[in-house]
Amino acid sequence: MANTVVVQQPYAKSNSQMSPWSTGICDCCQDMGTCCYGFWCCPCFACSTTGEFGESTCLPLIDLCGPGLMAAFGMAICVPPVTLGMRVAVRHRYEIAGSLCEDIMVSCCCTMCSWCQMNREIKQRKKFVTMVNQQPQPIIITR
Repeated sequence: MANTVVVQQPYAKSNSQMSPWSTGICDCCQDMGTCCYGFWCCPCFACSTTGEFGESTCLPLIDLCGPGLMAAFGMAICVPPVTLGMRVAVRHRYEIAGSLCEDIMVSCCCTMCSWCQMNREIKQRKKFVTMVNQQPQPIIITR
């Protein structure tokens, strides 16, 4: 007797099934506390944001130390690796539409705004949703 094995390949969701970011990259005024924290102490803010996301709070320190170490060995980098990695991870976890090219541009050109947007998104997605599921009345069938 032969067994039939069905293998189903994983598929990527199309952008039509994905949602946009809940706030824009420049929507800092929606949460002034977050904006001020990110502006005045971006390294601390980035560390706390990665902690809220469930990653190591020391991870963003690579963005600070990494370019200096790489330059010491003659390799210049311009993309902050942790900022880019976190942005991609947030997009994938919360199924947010976008592309790697957009993530690279935002991570390079608007690093602080990117961290603020990720923080707002994580806060928004962590809010609890109360679902009320009312059970239907049982139907008694007599014979």
